[in-house]
Amino acid sequence: METPDWVSLGDEELLERRISKLGLRLDGTPLEPLIKQLYDELSAKGLVFHPPCYVGDEWFVPIGIPAIFIPFFLVHDRLRALERTMMLEVEGETREWFMKLMRHEAAHAYSYAYQLQRKKKWQQTFGQTSDEGTPNFYRPRPFSRSYVVHLDDWYAQSHPDEDFAETFAIWLTPELDWRKRYAGWKVALQKLEYVDELMRSLAGQPPVHAPKFRVADYDCLNVKLKTYYARKRKLYEDTYPDFYDADLRQLFSATPGPGRIKASSYLRRTRRRLLNSVCKWTNEKKYRVNKLLARLIERCDQLELHVLNDDPRQDFRVTSYVTTLVMNYLFTGKFKRTK
Repeated sequence: METPDWVSLGDEELLERRISKLGLRLDGTPLEPLIKQLYDELSAKGLVFHPPCYVGDEWFVPIGIPAIFIPFFLVHDRLRALERTMMLEVEGETREWFMKLMRHEAAHAYSYAYQLQRKKKWQQTFGQTSDEGTPNFYRPRPFSRSYVVHLDDWYAQSHPDEDFAETFAIWLTPELDWRKRYAGWKVALQKLEYVDELMRSLAGQPPVHAPKFRVADYDCLNVKLKTYYARKRKLYEDTYPDFYDADLRQLFSATPGPGRIKASSYLRRTRRRLLNSVCKWTNEKKYRVNKLLARLIERCDQLELHVLNDDPRQDFRVTSYVTTLVMNYLFTGKFKRTK
């Protein structure tokens, strides 16, 4: 791509730009060889359908449409930097992460292109599907061996369509010996064997369903960047805890005096370390966890709580507490009290 005029703009100026006017496209960008890699992986399996890819507002395959939309912020380094500033992370920013997401989305495209979800054996293997999207919250079983593990949060367990997509992605991943990896996982291995059988039957076969559609109906990019991020941030701010005063008073129980510091100061000082640790083990979005920490800091200030300075066990206690809140959110959709 030629260097666009908005690359040198500061964040505030860039946020005023309409996404659809940025002139974004996939060809000629570092994403093009990664898309080709997906196509090569499909071809290596004898599959001739290569899902078309477009620039969208997020990772998705429209219901009934065998096409992959890739989020616009991955198209250019300047937009990746803005995404990281606004959301603290960039979904799919590394080559490995990008390809995992592409294999997953390719599975959805194949479902629609070949009407796979209508097959009786598909339904017997993965369950009844529907036009309803994947639920925002579900109750995963982390130790279940009935599902493969590909994307974070045991995503295969969220919906039959996602179960298939995750199984397909594992099956497609080059140099992954899935029979060895899932040996002893009876149900998950049966699903992989079925996908292997199903895809072999589709080798060399063109799609049976290729509806015409307008990209403009699905990309949702005719908004300013500031509007896009206001909406995106709101999605991660929908549910926050009430003030858990009893928990916080127990966690930060020191009385003011020498060798003590304000709990809010401690949290501000260790915020990044806590954020990275909690997100690593929970796989929760950094933006949501960061907002949670901000609320806890604010409440600690209001309660005038203190903590021993340089307590070697304090990081562990606080990380455990915040992790518990986040895991409650993952399982229930709410930041519940710890007891």
